[in-house]
Amino acid sequence: MVSGALQIAGLLFGGIGMIGTFAVTGMPQWRVSAFIENNIIVFETIWEGLWMHCIRQANIRMQCKVYDSVLALSPDLQASRGLMCAGSVLSFLAFMVAIFGMKWMQCTQSSSQAKGYIILMAGLLFILSGALELIPVCWVANTIISDFYNPVVNVAQKRELGEALYLGWVAAFCLVAAGAIFCCFCRFCEKTRSYGYSTPTHYPTHSQHLHRKTESSYSKSQYV
Repeated sequence: MVSGALQIAGLLFGGIGMIGTFAVTGMPQWRVSAFIENNIIVFETIWEGLWMHCIRQANIRMQCKVYDSVLALSPDLQASRGLMCAGSVLSFLAFMVAIFGMKWMQCTQSSSQAKGYIILMAGLLFILSGALELIPVCWVANTIISDFYNPVVNVAQKRELGEALYLGWVAAFCLVAAGAIFCCFCRFCEKTRSYGYSTPTHYPTHSQHLHRKTESSYSKSQYV
């Protein structure tokens, strides 16, 4: 009962984190234009993502353009491309391994140690994918905050945190939570196996003592 609940919770968190990672990788709302001081053109919003930048006018019309070259991106966005792609692949792989481990555990009852290793691998992959997603999200957020409070940076070039960064933090938390749940499940299985292997010691009861004593006395009388 407990093991089934842990598996379902881990798979649910992992699925949410995987979908969130895919969404964050493709969303253009990583860096959003800031409306401060003389920059009061509120009818135009600029979004900058990993693959394209968009200009939205008066919440009606939006134009997006793919970057002509990777070199046109800032260093944090260039690194975020590779890290987010790696995190997306690892999260998908972890989700598939988790499903395979759960199906195998339901179909067969042998080689419980191998099944535990599969679930543990899925948990470690989830944690690794969450860590890979946290690095670019936190890096880009730190760059945006540093430039925002930097007086040298032009006001028109200052940006604010976009929705993709907040969603990235939530997705990374879900991935790490899924990995922790699967690792705890593997630990739970190991404890269950250790309890199953340790057989209780049977002590002779009072009736067995009497029976043995009667047999011994009877054999002595026969001998005499």
